[in-house]
Amino acid sequence: MQTNPTPPPYSSLVAVGDSFTEGMSDLLPDGSYRGWADVLAARMAARTPGFRYANLAVRGKLIGQIVDEQVPTAAAMNADVVTLVGGLNDTLRPKCDMVRVRDLLTEAVERLAPSCRQLVLMRSPGRRGPVLERFRPRMEELFACVDELAARHGALVVDLYGAPALADPRLWDVDRLHLTAEGHRRVAEAVWQTLGHEPEDTEWHVPMAATLPPGWVERRVADARFARQHLLPWIGRRLTGRSSGDGRPPKRPDLVPYEGYEGQAQPPRPDDPVGVG
Repeated sequence: MQTNPTPPPYSSLVAVGDSFTEGMSDLLPDGSYRGWADVLAARMAARTPGFRYANLAVRGKLIGQIVDEQVPTAAAMNADVVTLVGGLNDTLRPKCDMVRVRDLLTEAVERLAPSCRQLVLMRSPGRRGPVLERFRPRMEELFACVDELAARHGALVVDLYGAPALADPRLWDVDRLHLTAEGHRRVAEAVWQTLGHEPEDTEWHVPMAATLPPGWVERRVADARFARQHLLPWIGRRLTGRSSGDGRPPKRPDLVPYEGYEGQAQPPRPDDPVGVG
């Protein structure tokens, strides 16, 4: 994991991306989503008076949408730190033009890197299972591009893909696509350390203690629930060209002083789709 030797006093953070950065499925009691970026902002704000934070990420966004809808806004904010995670939703589509994905990611980095003091990129985590194995070549092609762009533009890279702990299915929500609160906490710790701060958890990357796996019946019940609640709605959106983020604004669209979790995210409506990205 690439890190800064000594952390400079960062006074602002802008997060760009999809559901991973929006914070699904780190659900708070009021129905809003927190996520690793909010946890990171809270830590930074606790050490820097007047710290400002914006989160432009929206679930379901493809890299082209991120470039069109979020990158210009983020660049104009001239924040100290910008995090960019995107392209993974594209790799999970049956038809994916990886050349176009790489070109768009390159465009995003080239526009964001000069506008901030430190750009942070990520190799996203992957849950063990058939989805990861099916799309692993595309994901690794995307992450190779991330590494190349980081080296070219002086960005930091947080390697979540290489962290064995984050592959553990127990750190993923029932939709099998988004991290739990504990997963998001570990991601926040990884970014925190990459920025050069003293670790608060030196073992964020260490796998959880082994437990007895669920029985056959329990697994089949979980599979059926997953298919009914998450897989079939996701397939329906793919077939109709819809996205879980259609019409949804960012939860923190303005770069303003961070004041905790209250009111920073819109609680999901009962009919809100929960799906990839």
